[in-house]
Amino acid sequence: MEPIRILLADDHTLLRRGLRKILELDPQFRVLDEVGDGQGAINLARKLNPDVILMDIHMPGVNGVEATRVLKRELPETGIIILTAHEEEEHILELIEAGVDGYLLKDVSPDTLYSAILCVARGESVLNPSVVSKAIQRARGQKGDEGEASFHPADELTERELDVLKLIAQGTTNALIAKTLFISEKTVKNHITNIFRKLQVKDRTQAALYAIKHRLVKM
Repeated sequence: MEPIRILLADDHTLLRRGLRKILELDPQFRVLDEVGDGQGAINLARKLNPDVILMDIHMPGVNGVEATRVLKRELPETGIIILTAHEEEEHILELIEAGVDGYLLKDVSPDTLYSAILCVARGESVLNPSVVSKAIQRARGQKGDEGEASFHPADELTERELDVLKLIAQGTTNALIAKTLFISEKTVKNHITNIFRKLQVKDRTQAALYAIKHRLVKM
């Protein structure tokens, strides 16, 4: 199996080098390059086409949110994991709507980081539980006094698809969804394809955001 190709984007040189050393301890990963600003991340990603990018939010010039927005539009197959020092509520929904695949704090253990990269490389999403909770609060706050529509795309989902959607919104991997619902991973993937089509979303994070906004998941 080929190693997962990774690009590091963070304006703190010591942190980038520390991450690089941690990742290079595991043969499953290969760090292609590192960069200290958002535009540099965009330029290198266009050139190297990495499997996964580990990106900070606050960088000189183009920040991590805008870089994510550009890269998910141009390189949708590249997974992007935001690594940040603090939970930043004001950016959570922006990042989810931009299509970010993961959001982790920089104090996570190496094993948690390894697991997140593997999940994102498989096309899954990884969101810290406290981040999901904050996203719920902000999404509901933005909803404000809007009236409830008489029809939602979720009305077209089957009971099993709703089960899968709720687990996606909780950050559950395909393997764990399969185990929880006593179905195969192939069946899980089929359900996810149907969910994306019916909700008219592009990825797991947008599906999760839909579930959060419409209170289909309890946290």
